[in-house]
Amino acid sequence: MDRRQFLGSAALATSLLPLAGTAGATASAHKRLLPAPLNKGDTVGLVSPSSASDDSFSLQLAREAMEALGFKVKAGPHLASRYGHLAGTDAERAGDLNAMFADSTVKAIVCVRGGSGAARLLPLLDYDAIRRNPKVLLGYSDITALHSAIHAKTGLVTFHGQVGSGSWNAFNADQFRRLFFDRELIEYRNKAEAGDELVPRRNRTLAIRGGKARGELVGGNLSVLAALAGSSYLPDFNGRILFLEDVGEAPYRIDRMFSTLKLMGALDRIAGFIFGECSDCKPGDGYGSLTLEQILDDHIGPLKIPAYRGAMIGHIREQFIVPVGGMVELDADAGTFRLLEPVFRA
Repeated sequence: MDRRQFLGSAALATSLLPLAGTAGATASAHKRLLPAPLNKGDTVGLVSPSSASDDSFSLQLAREAMEALGFKVKAGPHLASRYGHLAGTDAERAGDLNAMFADSTVKAIVCVRGGSGAARLLPLLDYDAIRRNPKVLLGYSDITALHSAIHAKTGLVTFHGQVGSGSWNAFNADQFRRLFFDRELIEYRNKAEAGDELVPRRNRTLAIRGGKARGELVGGNLSVLAALAGSSYLPDFNGRILFLEDVGEAPYRIDRMFSTLKLMGALDRIAGFIFGECSDCKPGDGYGSLTLEQILDDHIGPLKIPAYRGAMIGHIREQFIVPVGGMVELDADAGTFRLLEPVFRA
């Protein structure tokens, strides 16, 4: 997904330093807020806060997937709208999201897709209404902007995971049921895939630095998160477990975004680190490009905190549903993290 129109020059770290502490002060003012639990038969709202969908078939697939999971579906009025590359104007998209949070018949909100543009909505969201009506919000990629802002402003636990029009394969559907219906304290362990290899190659995790750590999860898409630097829409990083993923970014851009997080003080405050997949992020044909491994070693290694890479988080077919704000224990040697506390109200 092309997010460069949104990112622009937001990663220029020299302009961010005076504001680096703003987000932490905002987030720390709010206690963790748990959403209401989900049950089959509930109504979920479909919204499109970012890019417009390519065609109506993807919207139909999203509806059918939610119905197959056992829900009734309410579509946002501007679900199929278009304004340039966006799914409607900022006011229309924010209005749909605010209306879904305010609607007592809607028990969860599922984003149809990511893309770019969600950050444009952050000043338009009704955070008081969200705080009064805590409910599930699900999506990933550009939806990281919503996860970060809503958690920073309200403390609400939201969910970084498959979008409505994405692949609802057996792995994703099973994890959805375990997390939302069974309310299981999931251990997030990569699915083993040996195939016909003598030594498994796929879904491997590698420790950057071993050890265990506990804390609340924050993070999501690296590009989107770094572009929020200097704003009040970033979560508190103090003592948190940071998880990141990205897609289609050259290594020099990944390095620059990590530098932004470092310069604003975020990396120095985290207790643990999980890197998922950076799909299609390999060096180009030029000489001398840093590798992703070198970038992580340079930025994460010196922190001397438990950290690993390779988690099933990102722009991949089978992916974890990660509760932003959920309390977890990270085991970098095992390449796992597990929920320590419920992420829904009793």
